[in-house]
Amino acid sequence: RFFSQIRSVGSKPSGWQGPASQPLVPGPRVQPKKAPPAAGWQQNKNTAGCSPRKRKYHMAEFLPISKEDMNRRGWTQCDFVYVVGDAYVDHPSFGHAIISRVLESHGYKVGIISQPDWKNPDSVSVLGEPRLGFLVCGGNMDSMVNHYSVSRHHRKTDAYTPGGVMGKRPDYAVTVYCNLIRQRYKKAPIIIGGIEASLRRLAHYDYWSDKLKRSVLLDSQADLLIYGMGERAIVEIADALNDGLDIHDITYIDGTVFKVKAPDENLSYLALPSYPELVKSKKKYAESFYLQYQNTDPFSAKRLLEPYSDHEFVVQNPPQKPLSQQEMDKVYDLPYCRTYHPSYESLGGVPAIAEIQFSLTSCRGCFGACNFCALTFHQGRIIQSRSHASLLKEACLMTRDPKFKGYIHDVGGPTADFRQPACKKQLSRGACQNRQCLFPTPCRNLIADHSDYLALLRKLRAIPGVKKVFIRSGIRFDYVLADPSDVFFKELVRYHISGQLKVAPEHVSDAVLEKMGKPKHSVYLRFAEKYAQLNQQERMNQFLVPYLMSSHPGCTMKDAVALAEYLRDISHQPEQVQDFYPTPSTLSTVMYYTGLDPRTMQPVYVPKDPREKAMQRALMQYKDPKNYKLVHEALELAHREDLIGFGPQCLIRPRKGEPAEQKKPAQPQEKKPPQKKSGKAPAKKPASGTKPQKSPAAPQKKAPASKPAGQNRAAKPAAPAKPSGAQRSAVPAAKPGKAPAGHARKAPKKRGS
Repeated sequence: RFFSQIRSVGSKPSGWQGPASQPLVPGPRVQPKKAPPAAGWQQNKNTAGCSPRKRKYHMAEFLPISKEDMNRRGWTQCDFVYVVGDAYVDHPSFGHAIISRVLESHGYKVGIISQPDWKNPDSVSVLGEPRLGFLVCGGNMDSMVNHYSVSRHHRKTDAYTPGGVMGKRPDYAVTVYCNLIRQRYKKAPIIIGGIEASLRRLAHYDYWSDKLKRSVLLDSQADLLIYGMGERAIVEIADALNDGLDIHDITYIDGTVFKVKAPDENLSYLALPSYPELVKSKKKYAESFYLQYQNTDPFSAKRLLEPYSDHEFVVQNPPQKPLSQQEMDKVYDLPYCRTYHPSYESLGGVPAIAEIQFSLTSCRGCFGACNFCALTFHQGRIIQSRSHASLLKEACLMTRDPKFKGYIHDVGGPTADFRQPACKKQLSRGACQNRQCLFPTPCRNLIADHSDYLALLRKLRAIPGVKKVFIRSGIRFDYVLADPSDVFFKELVRYHISGQLKVAPEHVSDAVLEKMGKPKHSVYLRFAEKYAQLNQQERMNQFLVPYLMSSHPGCTMKDAVALAEYLRDISHQPEQVQDFYPTPSTLSTVMYYTGLDPRTMQPVYVPKDPREKAMQRALMQYKDPKNYKLVHEALELAHREDLIGFGPQCLIRPRKGEPAEQKKPAQPQEKKPPQKKSGKAPAKKPASGTKPQKSPAAPQKKAPASKPAGQNRAAKPAAPAKPSGAQRSAVPAAKPGKAPAGHARKAPKKRGS
């Protein structure tokens, strides 16, 4: 009863507690203490519980953004000045909010300079020179990803800027901001962090300049780099500076990168190839990156040394240890204002707040380790989660917001249904260096268990004022199938889908999926079939949203055509498609740059030609008349003229005067592929009159045009899409013998447990 009582109040839910946690010891039964006020608000001491009518709150105060704000607080000088490329949003979904509030909780004075004018050095001196140093972050996104699409065209809006205005931050923001500070303050310590610095901490391929670049620590003239999430590292650095230690002597903190003129002979290093070697040899770079990839675990990683010359070296310390559950709770319970600075109200606010304002971050880290994702390099593979009590407090706070309509938009993280480490071994020895938890098949030591997440969702649904709890940050469908219990899957379908479920099969070709680090296509088909069965049992007809990607390394034109055929078979055409984006520090980006798989050092076909990439994208939207020429050309290049005609298996009709299902293209001289050496043999044509085999998840009848989620009458209203990533349209859950109706019906009131 003692342990069940503990779990009932959410202070010690099942699941991992982190390396610093203490085991629960049975003792005398005591009445649990009342929870402290929720973050960002102060509570009337005479009220308790979640009733919105009995509590009175007022908002916490934003950190200073001007001298007037400093004077109001009685400050003459800040300890740290935080320069950030995003608008100032004091919400724990923003890195600058977490770091500044963590420092504040340890007694340091922090001021914020948001989106300074990079053409004017005076813009970084509005708060004066800080006592301990400058902190610099490019924002929640890499500034180049923020500015440019994969085709290197300028984006039109910036969700992290007031009013969505583009152009308020420079390209390579971290480097530009640091050099701006150096012009004004020659000797002030500069510490950089955030996603842009974290993924560029060592030599890296830069897609936008199409060359190998040095560590951002060198180009920015910063003194120290924090990679990863950084809560522990920033406090240790602040304490060292406050004790009078020189910034150049702070070389011992986990999760940091520093530069030296000569390596310390008393320390052990794993030497990487030098930067001049990397520039000369792509093979050397692939080998160097894989060494880095194998040293991203905080329990087993070694200290890395990257030479740039005989008198210039960059040293990466091992990553910081994962936060315990108590430490995670402390970080998210700090007094955030949980919205953007009021000075942005007249500018239209900050668009990015719309998705995260009523969402809950329950975990960080991801052991899925997809090759095109940089999470392994930034947050690591070990899951760190918050307690139920912390999440319930934040959810209760949401219900008292005047804008809250009863819908919690998301409860998750990088992967929503990861709430504990993949196996018990990770608690003491970390993640495996040469094996993945889910790829190519789930590891035999994997603990696939949704019970803790399920218990959390049930508690959130029971909060007064909460109508619906959605899961929108995505789940791993292979992890769901690996769970021996299907209770979570059933409740997911019944309660937590806003008319559509987002999953990421990414492709249908097993050869491409192997390069992506994703499970085989048959696994997704099993998931889709099970999803359709559960919808049928619940008398609901909800959509399945597959995230699909074109032009990933390893994807030939033959594979792209196979993906188009699959879309034909399920009667679906995505409204938007995602082309592979080579962002820094991913295995897929290394494949793109070197043409080698760093895991095996085997050659990989890489579609780089803009025309070929356009054809692969067009094949995913082959019904669009604007794509006709590209699709026609792609089918000719793949020797799949059998898909040009009037039959049900055809993708497009022939041109006027062109014979249907021709065996040879009309103009063979135009059949020169953009890249000749694809390593793939031409696809075999099916026999004339033979129908292609349909996937198990495809509907047997022709489906009517599906309605977008916004027109779904029976489904609950959903929040606007997250600003990051391209959105795809929904695919209806397949139901044998019946096409989807385009809307979900309510389940009956009485159900079996």
